[in-house]
Amino acid sequence: MKNTVATLMKQKTQGDKITMLTCYDYSTASLFDKAGINTLLIGDSLGMTVLGYEDTLSVTMEDMIHHSAAVARGAKNALIVCDMPFMSYQVSVEDAVVNAGRLIKEGRANMVKLEGGADVCPQIEAIVKATIPVCGHLGLTPQSINAFGGFRVQGKSLEAAKTLIEDAKRVEAAGASMVVLEGIPAPVAAIITKELSIPTIGIGAGAECDGQVLVYQDMLGMFPGKKPKFAKVFANVGEVILNACDEYIKETKDSTFPGEENIYAIDPEVEKELNALYNM
Repeated sequence: MKNTVATLMKQKTQGDKITMLTCYDYSTASLFDKAGINTLLIGDSLGMTVLGYEDTLSVTMEDMIHHSAAVARGAKNALIVCDMPFMSYQVSVEDAVVNAGRLIKEGRANMVKLEGGADVCPQIEAIVKATIPVCGHLGLTPQSINAFGGFRVQGKSLEAAKTLIEDAKRVEAAGASMVVLEGIPAPVAAIITKELSIPTIGIGAGAECDGQVLVYQDMLGMFPGKKPKFAKVFANVGEVILNACDEYIKETKDSTFPGEENIYAIDPEVEKELNALYNM
């Protein structure tokens, strides 16, 4: 069954946790869709996970459209949520609506996501007025790392926590259908989840949120080194890939691959004549 804004709202009211993973390509989308993941997020995290940037700031609208369309072709049931990249909505409300429309029309997304609280409510209102569903994003917002001074947990003081809670209410009032809460203390996320009628999706925000999202490469152990505190490796696919590459290299070098089952044959008489002609 196709996941929609309405089905996600129903999950919140029924206490049925929503699942979300990042996704950037057709084949991965097909697998996640088959597994039954409710929502797929084409995050601007693709700048770091796919394109090799140090942060998300260099990601363009064209990048997002390209990857969103690929995911949409692979996922038939998941709700497709696409990030609005840095400077695609901050300059003006008009820019925000036009770019959101491109992500829906060209990127085939079902919903757009943008970062910020009260400051982006005019953009949220205008995008929703254009009949485009919006997901908010509060807390540790990666597009603001230069203002934050790095990737830092947000909402730890009383005043900061109160600001987050009020921002969440404003984002809902502006018309958002869902909100991602990233890198905030679990008690703060629990209050926001209780106060809002729309679903909250946590990443580094505790288990009281209405759902969870992870960068799929983190979830599958595909990055070497220290993983983020909020991430859990559910399967070490990175190690599987390395082992498979080792075996591929070995079998290629010792000529055990390709084997008889991997090659195309021709009629023995044709082969015999060819070998005679070319001294094989």
